[in-house]
Amino acid sequence: MFAIKFNSFMPIKSYLAHPHEGKKQELIQVLSNIPECEVIPAENKEILILITETEDKAKENILQEQLEAIDCLKLLAMVSGFNSPKKN
Repeated sequence: MFAIKFNSFMPIKSYLAHPHEGKKQELIQVLSNIPECEVIPAENKEILILITETEDKAKENILQEQLEAIDCLKLLAMVSGFNSPKKN
């Protein structure tokens, strides 16, 4: 019997971030200041694409708490989430 053990994973998730009306630039700034976040503004809509990458589950939980506390964020819809083996 073979056993494969993965010691560390890097959760990577993508979201559509919807700001409150008139708050798109503020939301871009807030999210851009979080090191685990990459923000891509949509050109034709008032939404943002948000990619997050954290080192482990504990840091992912901290990031989720940070995202939930953002006042200018109206809705955050996950599009995709997966774990990627961390390269040494």
